[in-house]
Amino acid sequence: MITRYALFEGKVKDGEASAFRDAVMETILPKWKQFPGALDVRVTFAEVRDEGAPEYPMILAVNYPDMAAVEAALASPVRAEARAATEAVLSRFFEGRIHHHVTVAHEFVL
Repeated sequence: MITRYALFEGKVKDGEASAFRDAVMETILPKWKQFPGALDVRVTFAEVRDEGAPEYPMILAVNYPDMAAVEAALASPVRAEARAATEAVLSRFFEGRIHHHVTVAHEFVL
């Protein structure tokens, strides 16, 4: 399985945490759930960070069965819609950048 992460590295603007969460759940998440081939789409919000640690107020993770599904999703017109929705929310509530990370889960048969 392939997991594509978007790590939201930075911080939510002061006083906007609740509005940011609402916008993510109502605007961003539904768009990313429309990606073709996606097995699971989830969002994790960071509650507390150790002092001095990088700030990741949100992690968006999308699971795919294989790289072919990832490539099809990235080539899909749905990607443009999801990016536009994400950028609209970020420009209102977020200061920072998105760091993308891809991992491959290996299944072992005993």
